[in-house]
Amino acid sequence: MGKVVIGVMGGGEGSPRVLEAAETLGRLIAENGWVLLNGGRPAGVMEASARGASRAGGLVVGILPGGPEEGASRWVDVPVYTCMGAARNAVNVLSSDVVVAMAGGAGTLSEIALAVKLRRPLVLLENDPGPAVAAQAAPGLLAAASSPEEAVEKIREFLG
Repeated sequence: MGKVVIGVMGGGEGSPRVLEAAETLGRLIAENGWVLLNGGRPAGVMEASARGASRAGGLVVGILPGGPEEGASRWVDVPVYTCMGAARNAVNVLSSDVVVAMAGGAGTLSEIALAVKLRRPLVLLENDPGPAVAAQAAPGLLAAASSPEEAVEKIREFLG
């Protein structure tokens, strides 16, 4: 088995509280020896989580919607330029052993929906997509966390 990949999904913008939580989550992911995978852009939750993981010595993979001209976050070690637009969200989810969804917009909602549909373990942190997600999620594959530390506890539970 290869390295554990934790997908951190979230918006290109975020409140200072959300961005601080994303950076802390990235650091904790790296400290656990897991690979951080995100949307790779130099913005919002993507930038903050990548920065946290990179500063802690972790490996960061960024799955970008466009080509190399788009530019990845400087904190991304492995940029993957998909030229797939929003369809790259399926790559994000399918490449993650556990998905953590933070605050975001429609793109993050689509990643939440894909995680539920594709039966990927999903941790909601600073995100409440509504009751439909809980109703559709497979038993044992959805957890909510109120802090990055609690999100890591949930990830560990999912990984067994």
